[in-house]
Amino acid sequence: MAAKGKTLANLGLTTAQASHLLVQGLAVDSREVRPGYLFAALPGARVHGAEFAEYACRQGASAILTDPQGADFIARTLLEHKADICVVDDPRQALAGAAALFFGPQPKVMVAVTGTNGKTSVSTFCQQIWTQIGLSAVNMGTTGVEGAWSAPLNHTTPEPITLHRALAQAAEAGVTHAAMEASSHGLDQKRLDGVVLSVAGFTNFTQDHLDYHATFDAYFAAKAGLFDRVLGPQGIAVINVDDAKAADLLKGCAARGQSTITVGRGEADFQILGQKYDSTGQDILFSWQGDNNQVRVPLVGGFQGENLMLAAAMVLAAGGEAEEVFASLKAVRSVRGRMELAATRSNGASVYVDYAHTPDAVATALRALRPHVMGRLVVVLGAGGDRDPGKRVLMGQAAAEFADIVFVTDDNPRGEDPADIRTMVMAGVADATDVADRAEAILRAVDCLQSGDTLLIAGKGHESGQIIGDDVFPFDDVEQASIAVAALEGEY
Repeated sequence: MAAKGKTLANLGLTTAQASHLLVQGLAVDSREVRPGYLFAALPGARVHGAEFAEYACRQGASAILTDPQGADFIARTLLEHKADICVVDDPRQALAGAAALFFGPQPKVMVAVTGTNGKTSVSTFCQQIWTQIGLSAVNMGTTGVEGAWSAPLNHTTPEPITLHRALAQAAEAGVTHAAMEASSHGLDQKRLDGVVLSVAGFTNFTQDHLDYHATFDAYFAAKAGLFDRVLGPQGIAVINVDDAKAADLLKGCAARGQSTITVGRGEADFQILGQKYDSTGQDILFSWQGDNNQVRVPLVGGFQGENLMLAAAMVLAAGGEAEEVFASLKAVRSVRGRMELAATRSNGASVYVDYAHTPDAVATALRALRPHVMGRLVVVLGAGGDRDPGKRVLMGQAAAEFADIVFVTDDNPRGEDPADIRTMVMAGVADATDVADRAEAILRAVDCLQSGDTLLIAGKGHESGQIIGDDVFPFDDVEQASIAVAALEGEY
């Protein structure tokens, strides 16, 4: 990968001393600094990165990127150092641009999708469609980098150095098409700046992450940043017009001169005309450019059909031919941990696992399952600790409204008392069964399933661990569902 020996000027940076300084690498963690590196001393929620500048210099940093506050701290505390100091008002955005320039190549076609729910499914469906039509493609997000080239990721939207290194590696591996999840945290922290997008997509906007964003408006502003800051004037915005926030996004796109494609059940460029459900999937009738099309897909849940249609529209916006895009849809498969069929009892009762961890996502998942269910709908759910406590009672209310039987259990309690979290969820569903141990809750829920019933295990989806305090214990909802069925059927 040709990413060595870039000058500060090559990276769009300068210092009071010089801009011809040769930079050999980038780091936001002082422990990863090597001789000749640029260290990004970024402001944080608790600690300013400038506090680690001394260690970065000892590690051999030749330049430090920071804001005026960080520069002042370094000037007062680090009297002797050889590093050049780059001072900018927004070091996060500057780092994103520098990382893009340092690592260089990106897949030729880049798309990104934002929204409260559905990002993983939409980005994965884009990758699956591209792959089916013979293109070298990846998706990047919560499940890592998957497709023609793979790599783990620690965040849905990784910090710019990790992101642009991965994009460059994917491009050099021959990847031509990439679909990304754009989280509100990542957008707020300018992690996607420097990514050259062809298309940006929007799924929906509901309550989440109010532990991070001060207000609903701030949360939406972060999402909107994908369109008003990252997507260039030549890019195309693909918007779910069934969401109440669509009008605001479309107004902004029009003001910036960006082209748009609307998707939805109402009047839209890409219109969903109908969905018919059965136990193994759904038939979707849709219209594009005046032509009606119908496709059979093995996806359970109306919202997954909607996610697929948004993905198809994004692929079309990125240059796909309608005939081959639509022909590829029948081959898509559900995403791990997204309405995934985890197990089936001998009486025919089904167990699904879904990442639903917001009130709207829980309601949407349960509503979507209902047409596929002949008997009772059972749900196991909890809420994560150290995250938006205001949504917990709402999640309980959603479960109470749309499920017949509810088990409340632990999710990822993190640093909170798990019992307190369950109490908040239980406040929204008075007749739920409180079972602290998640494995036991799944076992008891599976045990109650009769012929025609369906169980939804919500909250953790693809995750393979449960976070309790500072420890991560192995735990996989899909695996636990299979174990529970096998044990109850006498096969384990």
